[in-house]
Amino acid sequence: MKIGVDIMGGDYAPLEITKGVIEALPHLGAGVELVLFGDIAAITQQFNEAGADISKVSIVPTTEVIGMDEHPTKAITQKQDSSISRGFEYLKRGEIDAFCGAGNSGAMMVGAMFSVKTIPGVLRPAVCSVLPKEDGPWGVFLDVGLNADCKPEMLQQFGVLGSLYLEHVHGFKSPKVGLMNIGEEEEKGSVLTQATHQLLKTTKDIHFVGNVEGRDLFNDKADVIVCDGFTGNVILKLAESFYNLIQKRSITDSYFERFNYENYGGTPVLGLNAPVIIAHGISNARAVKNMIHITEKVTAARLTEKIAQAMQESIAH
Repeated sequence: MKIGVDIMGGDYAPLEITKGVIEALPHLGAGVELVLFGDIAAITQQFNEAGADISKVSIVPTTEVIGMDEHPTKAITQKQDSSISRGFEYLKRGEIDAFCGAGNSGAMMVGAMFSVKTIPGVLRPAVCSVLPKEDGPWGVFLDVGLNADCKPEMLQQFGVLGSLYLEHVHGFKSPKVGLMNIGEEEEKGSVLTQATHQLLKTTKDIHFVGNVEGRDLFNDKADVIVCDGFTGNVILKLAESFYNLIQKRSITDSYFERFNYENYGGTPVLGLNAPVIIAHGISNARAVKNMIHITEKVTAARLTEKIAQAMQESIAH
């Protein structure tokens, strides 16, 4: 397995990204190789300073960097020797099995759509985020920002994608799928959520438990919570703000520490023809190490193939 890593993307690149790579190396499974895309001099310097063996990685030197605030499409097309562009070039050709990075998320999405594209049958790829549950486990909700405007059929697929992710990557048995709404009753909500409810309750191969409300985010009512990207992004940023407030007040709480993005590293873009993992732009070395870990896990689980199979069966029926 070859995992590509964008060394130049992120607020603290290339220093923290390279440190994260070095920290991840001892924990990789047998046969896993990291292919680093970026400034070869900067990468070599960090390996030397850390006393790490640079022969354990492959490096694809690049000369350009896509900034965090650059226009995604223009950047991808104009900066073809950037770490993101070269990474997706390798992914498209099959020279790496997965690609991950903490850089410009828009550019990561554009690069993915231009290169590996979506799995046939998938209306729109989606990104999920972790929901720490108060009783110990955790779940996910999606979409969290890629798709602000959604159709019922898209939300229906998000339920399938999230369920497959938890089942095949994290070992959940028959994950419970809930639809974010303003009430538990079936007839509650907007035209979108009412129509989505009807689709989800007749969707085969998922365990739909009905509507959930905002107060159900952190209990065990649902493992997968479905929502449009606008709603999901508001929820995500609100959860991040609570964690930041607790940090600023020097409050120590084991439950709220689970809201720290560093624990999870990154999240897969579900519905693409190859594993692509996007991490937070402010990722430090610990977050990058965990980003690489989840990339390895998603790739080893052959999630892309599982989703493709589910889509084929859905089309057949």
